[in-house]
Amino acid sequence: MPKMKSHTGMGKRVKVTGKGKIVAQQAGLRHNLEKKSSTQTRRLTGTVVLAKADVKRIKKLLGR
Repeated sequence: MPKMKSHTGMGKRVKVTGKGKIVAQQAGLRHNLEKKSSTQTRRLTGTVVLAKADVKRIKKLLGR
């Protein structure tokens, strides 16, 4: 049986912290920025810990 390959695209989008949490950029900061308030765009900057529901699927894609 061949080894499982990790999903390279997912590896570029998320980062695994030292304690094993999955961290990623928040969605909604790519386009239509003129419509969004400065407060909203400021809140969307930076990375966040992903929801528990997504973690299992993402860890499988990363081969962890």
